[in-house]
Amino acid sequence: MRLLFCILLLLCQFSVTAQSLTLEDYARQPQFLEIKISPTGKYLAATTRGEEGNIFLQVIDIKTNQIISVRHFTGRDSIGTINWANAERLLITLVRDIGALESPVSTGEIFAVNADGTNARMLTGYRSDTEKDAATVINYLPEDDKFVLIVTATPNRVGSFSLIKRLNIDNGRTRQIARAPMRSSGMITDNNGVARIAVGVDQNNDNEMVLMYRKDERSDWQTLRKYGQRDGNFQPVVFMSDNLRILGLSDTQTDTKAISILNPETGKEEIIAHHPKVDVSPILSVKSGLVNEVIGAAFDYDIYDEVFFADIEDKEFSSHLQGLRSAFPERRISISSGTRDNSLAVLSVRSANHPVEFYIYDFKNRKLNYLLNSTPWLKAEQLPQTSSIFYKSRDGLDIHGVLTLPKNKEAKNLPLILLPHGGPHGIRDYLVMDEDAKVLAQHGYAVLQPNFRGSGGFGRSFLQMGFLNWGTTMIDDMTDGVMHLVNQGIADKDRICVYGASYGGYASLMSVVREPDLYKCAVSFVGMSDLNLMYEHGDTTESRVGLNILEMYIGRDKERLDAQSAIKNLDRLKAPIFIIHGKEDRRVPIIQAEVLRDELQKRNHPFEWMVKEKEGHGFYKPENNVERWQKMLAFFDKYIGESRVTN
Repeated sequence: MRLLFCILLLLCQFSVTAQSLTLEDYARQPQFLEIKISPTGKYLAATTRGEEGNIFLQVIDIKTNQIISVRHFTGRDSIGTINWANAERLLITLVRDIGALESPVSTGEIFAVNADGTNARMLTGYRSDTEKDAATVINYLPEDDKFVLIVTATPNRVGSFSLIKRLNIDNGRTRQIARAPMRSSGMITDNNGVARIAVGVDQNNDNEMVLMYRKDERSDWQTLRKYGQRDGNFQPVVFMSDNLRILGLSDTQTDTKAISILNPETGKEEIIAHHPKVDVSPILSVKSGLVNEVIGAAFDYDIYDEVFFADIEDKEFSSHLQGLRSAFPERRISISSGTRDNSLAVLSVRSANHPVEFYIYDFKNRKLNYLLNSTPWLKAEQLPQTSSIFYKSRDGLDIHGVLTLPKNKEAKNLPLILLPHGGPHGIRDYLVMDEDAKVLAQHGYAVLQPNFRGSGGFGRSFLQMGFLNWGTTMIDDMTDGVMHLVNQGIADKDRICVYGASYGGYASLMSVVREPDLYKCAVSFVGMSDLNLMYEHGDTTESRVGLNILEMYIGRDKERLDAQSAIKNLDRLKAPIFIIHGKEDRRVPIIQAEVLRDELQKRNHPFEWMVKEKEGHGFYKPENNVERWQKMLAFFDKYIGESRVTN
């Protein structure tokens, strides 16, 4: 396995030095994206990024340690994902730089090629000779070497329903086998490849989600359950091995998401794992390429942790995972692919303080072989350290936060950057690598990422406490986290700034409006300055579903929206503002930045301005992120850097 690692390194040609990490290091996109082992264990397929940013597919013969084929695309086309369709053939999803945006988007095209590079063919999409519609694979049919199941969509055709088809992976021919029972539906197949679960918006009430089910491919679709926007719901994940029961995540009986199994024939739902504070996710055993059993639960609270169940059948698979858990405490272990006989698997391992690493695990010999680091220029020992903290809000809520501290510096009287996440609802900050937090901590700043009310992952009631409160109690939760660090002696009260993107950018502006004497500066990256404008500009309101959600989140009351918009409260503002935006942002159009700039100019209020022409809702190009960080750091240093220490 060591030789495989060397082959990949030689092909990609990068250099690693012992110097301190640079902004370019943090901005650089991963060198290695995916590694997948073939079903028989004969090959490894890996996607790597070249010096010019092109993504290459390499296929390596494990026995001979030789690269047997290399594939890449030219022009604006590139590789999205790779998966083995059988022992010798790979399916590739394509992405493309489209229009003004720098970041690639999926084209709906599926490309197939043999391991040795032969029989290359476009199977779906407008360049296909057979299936012209955009498609997504929903089942790789591990027991069938000729076909996969796809869902095709024709988004430009009004009123069209998705179609489920069998796709021949050699010649691209398709045969329709089912039609989605409603528009905009997600489909789940059973272990025989029959689409039997659909989830989508109710055709007669776009404020409700519908879960539909059919007993077999000859049966009619029936409505199993309906859920209002504020209701608990059952989110199906996969059929169990009995092909009857459905594994899902549910908050119908609990406040946080529990692991649940639903019997669609009886309607009975059984909760099998639940955490009172945070959502949990299932740990599954796999047999012959299919889900076999739920063997444990994972959750992210004070640390990332996993528990394994005792009363299970597949004790051997559980034993292997528990052994791996001991080898990588507090890290997330994902099996990205495995052989059909469960003899070998490729693992990806990561945490907030460790870049993604790939390993091959030999189940028979319980042997772990290191492959590579996805970002080999980032070393764990060089990174600032991230951990969880907890504090109380002023009205008594338990708030979880993520704190990143500079290395080799005493955690005392540090300048602090408050970094609220975007979303805001349903999103949370996990113990995972966050480049913004690491960059700021690398340059001497403590960084707080609070999971304020309205964040996801902490229960339905906690999430809904944020509705209509974007600029009030949600902001107070953030400030309470800052004051917790001040009272702990970690943060210097006189050296605090706030920075965020999207909702986080909005929260940055509202923080300095609500607490004009606490924050010394603010950075709004693709943030909103006027909530009323969200109903006039942006892609959220382009659909009725998006409009409904926005009305639930912030309401329609103009007086409330004005009170919670920075643009209407600039008379309270003292802190300098740095506005950063993408010219092609459709989620938060640049008018949100322009109206704020204009009002600040009228008041002769200090501000800085950075706009990138071809970027959207967040920056994709590494050089743009480097420039953004350079200017942000200069901005922070000016107002709360070491030279601003008070005596």
